[in-house]
Amino acid sequence: MIYEERNYSFAPANFRPFLTLFEAEGLPLVRGHLGHLVAYFTAETGQLNTAVHIWGFEDLVDRDRRRTALWNDPQWIAFSAKVLPWIVGMENRLLKPTGFSPLR
Repeated sequence: MIYEERNYSFAPANFRPFLTLFEAEGLPLVRGHLGHLVAYFTAETGQLNTAVHIWGFEDLVDRDRRRTALWNDPQWIAFSAKVLPWIVGMENRLLKPTGFSPLR
């Protein structure tokens, strides 16, 4: 199992509108393609106005297959066009659990 942490930063005026729109329109699309949402957070310290989400995948092949399907979905393309102008920073990391991690 691997985990992908994705962080999206927004201008303060766009953060709450993003969360509302993502919950209503984006989340059902992403869940349909990516499957295993481990967690979705907002940052309370550090880089504020940041959405942090973690997705679980069987392996890199599974991740690539699922992400490719998402990126090719016309509904996702339309949703992305609405929110991309609001994003001021993006960061992602692929994480591999240790042998003693509660998540594996």
